[in-house]
Amino acid sequence: MTEELFRSALHLTAPWIISLLKFNEGERRLDIWIDFPEGSKFPCPICNTLDCPVYDTNKRTWRHLDFFEHQTYLHARIPRIKCPHCNVHQVNVPWARENSGFTLLMEAMFVLFAQTMQISQIAKKFGLRDKQIWRVIEHYVKDAIEKSDLSEVTSVGVDETSRRKGHEYITVFANLDTGRIIHICKGKDSSTLITFADSLKSHKGTLEQISDFCCDMSPAFIKGITETFPKSSIIFDKFHVMKLVNEALDEVRRLEQTLNGFLKKTRMIWLKNPSSLTEKQKETLGTLKDMNIKTVRAYNLKLSLQGLWGMQDIESANAYFKKWYFWATHSRIHPMVKVAKTIKNHWNGIINYFNNRFTNGLLEGLNSLIQALKANARGYRNDDNFMTMIYLRLGQLKFDLPT
Repeated sequence: MTEELFRSALHLTAPWIISLLKFNEGERRLDIWIDFPEGSKFPCPICNTLDCPVYDTNKRTWRHLDFFEHQTYLHARIPRIKCPHCNVHQVNVPWARENSGFTLLMEAMFVLFAQTMQISQIAKKFGLRDKQIWRVIEHYVKDAIEKSDLSEVTSVGVDETSRRKGHEYITVFANLDTGRIIHICKGKDSSTLITFADSLKSHKGTLEQISDFCCDMSPAFIKGITETFPKSSIIFDKFHVMKLVNEALDEVRRLEQTLNGFLKKTRMIWLKNPSSLTEKQKETLGTLKDMNIKTVRAYNLKLSLQGLWGMQDIESANAYFKKWYFWATHSRIHPMVKVAKTIKNHWNGIINYFNNRFTNGLLEGLNSLIQALKANARGYRNDDNFMTMIYLRLGQLKFDLPT
């Protein structure tokens, strides 16, 4: 009766049977032996020929889900059959995948736990090594990626994020319509667009289906998109445009604070939007705005440019920018003149925003989550582990897990 209960719990079907159960209370361990009756026949795992006789067997052991906090192990003789059509092959067992030391249900638990827990925590919980867990996670992530369909992707956001301190980066591609990460690769040069193109084609997509790329003004991304996706439009993200303006504004402040001590420790006041300032910051800003200083003029230029993104169409956006550009280039504030010319040089990509109003705000948010992943794990041993975890947590992957 007990054997039948465990046979049902493990979803075993003929000819598989439970031959022995051994419960060791002292070691808090349960061992289950699975077997098959003499004379049993199995289908060929290659050509599906039925009723192939057993040629020989190999003994194997798998770690299974804990049974009331007792470690559980399955043991079995795995038959090799002799197929009349394609020689000798080992059969597939229904409770584990080939070459794994864990049952399918155990692996499913690892994948579910890894979406909220660190790998080291999972390994400690089950008394395993980190590498054992990583191998399982990598298998299911790669399998889910291979099965993903990119045929409906038309608008893509691309951004780089740091892998670790220094100059080590990975580049992340996301579907702007769904928010799903669809590709990650090492580096941040133009070759990242080639790896994305290869991934797109291998997942039922075509280069021609991508109508828009949203990115920053990185020459590498511009080069890669132009060369690899010549029919796609480039949209320079408005957040990156305003970031350039903020950097220019901060440069003005830093230069001017050597002459005006009131500007010291006011950096965040100029970089924040007025609505985000504290009452004390608003009071300080009000005092500084009464001064005839370049930082205030640069700040007003920044606020004025923010109005650009509210324009309803390309014509009004062009007219608005033309006036702003004249004001900025005649301000005689060198950093603002420089950033105005940079924006003008990239205007074709910026103006594309008004066709569909895509931004990389999605990727900025994902980038924050990615950095949080890195910080919580205190870094990852290698790039592959880092990218695997990003796919697992943020890739919206569909896993084929047993239940």
